[in-house]
Amino acid sequence: MLDQTLAWEKAVAGLQQFWGYSQFRPLQGEAVTCLLRHQDALVMLPTGAGKSVCFQLPALLQPGLTIVISPLVALMENQVQALHKRHLPAAAIHSQLSSQQRRQTLWKLEHQHLRLLYLSPELLVSKAIWDRLCHPHLQIQNLIVDEAHCIEQWGNSFRPVYRRLGAIRPALLQAKSAQSKIGPIALAAYTATANATTQKEIQAVLNLQNPQVLRSSPYRPNLELQVKTVWTPACRRQQLLRFIESQGQSSGLVYTSSRRLSEVLAVWLHHHHQPTVAYHAGLSPGERRQIEAEWLAGHLPYVICTSAFGMGIDKPNVRWVAHYQPPLSLSAYLQEVGRAGRDHLRSQTLLLASEPTGWLDPEDRQIRQYFLKQLRSQQQAAQQLAHQLPTQGHIEAVTQQFPQAEKALALLHQSGHLVWEDPFHFCLHSHSQAVSQYVFPLQEMTDYLFTRQCRWQFILERFGFRSNAQNFRCGHCDRCRPMF
Repeated sequence: MLDQTLAWEKAVAGLQQFWGYSQFRPLQGEAVTCLLRHQDALVMLPTGAGKSVCFQLPALLQPGLTIVISPLVALMENQVQALHKRHLPAAAIHSQLSSQQRRQTLWKLEHQHLRLLYLSPELLVSKAIWDRLCHPHLQIQNLIVDEAHCIEQWGNSFRPVYRRLGAIRPALLQAKSAQSKIGPIALAAYTATANATTQKEIQAVLNLQNPQVLRSSPYRPNLELQVKTVWTPACRRQQLLRFIESQGQSSGLVYTSSRRLSEVLAVWLHHHHQPTVAYHAGLSPGERRQIEAEWLAGHLPYVICTSAFGMGIDKPNVRWVAHYQPPLSLSAYLQEVGRAGRDHLRSQTLLLASEPTGWLDPEDRQIRQYFLKQLRSQQQAAQQLAHQLPTQGHIEAVTQQFPQAEKALALLHQSGHLVWEDPFHFCLHSHSQAVSQYVFPLQEMTDYLFTRQCRWQFILERFGFRSNAQNFRCGHCDRCRPMF
């Protein structure tokens, strides 16, 4: 293992060589040296703190391949393009590549011409990619899980493959054991926000081995947090319109809870001389990429979008973020407002919430009830299916017989009744196949909406920074300084 001092010196020299900086931002250097010394890590840095450098730099300073598991095509492309501008050997493989682009990237992978390869978790375990990664002569140095909060946020619902990621490293090491010399593979997870529960879940699912946990305060002094109570649906729309009009032509984002609502709201804003578009997963890949490009280039000032838009994308000059309804969790809220002000300049946020009873505007309550109903329905289906599953098997064979089996297996894994022997084979090791009931931490979000204390103080307390929160007042949220 590389000595700590030598690792630090190597990291600083690499930062100067590849990025032209002489100093790291807080905790960047520690994260880089973890990977240079082949240590596992869980890194939690706020949006704009330079998380990508933490794993890109070690990949460039070491031989072999670093695999970056990333949730979104736009996020992969954004990071790969930034690396290409620096003439650095990186690539992404995803469903939107042409057949020629895919062949070229696979050739580079097979001939070890890449240092960074970005993949979705689903593509990572696809046969065409997995067989190549398991080749004994392909040296893999690091496994990186970017936006690791997706493990908890999505792993038990529509992207259950996240629950299998802990089996990736041992399977790769076993496949390469035929080599006379095989080095360790470091595994590191990166996210902007993770409370104690999420941290524990990430470490458990990924099977991190004695990880170095690096976390920075989520406080962003340039973000002005504001919550406004609305009494009717018309009032909610008018409050949003006034806020958008006050921002001029500056870049922003409006988050909504559903595809349908994003489209309805985009049409309503058009009628009020606010040209915008709706962005959601129901659009074609080409439509989504066009909207992303226009927003990044500044041709489209703002987008009405669902939660995934903007995740990890390096657009520094987002001046505002609005939430048309409260997100389901405080963690999701902090992720989304964090997409504003990556350049550290003053940026505004607005969260619109129904008055506490919800009598006059029941929209927020109805949305929460809808998502909870969907979650309970998934859990009940998984519970019923669990009793029909074999005690061991291959996921492809099981999902052919039971189309919803993957979600059931993910929930059984969360409950501690299932082990992934490798990314494809599972074993049920308990006769009691009870699926645990995951519930969104809705009360925490409700407490945030109606707290009387400084909003940043509330967030610091809930994310475990209690010493920082003592006697803390940011001076620029709507509780510290009322906004009109």
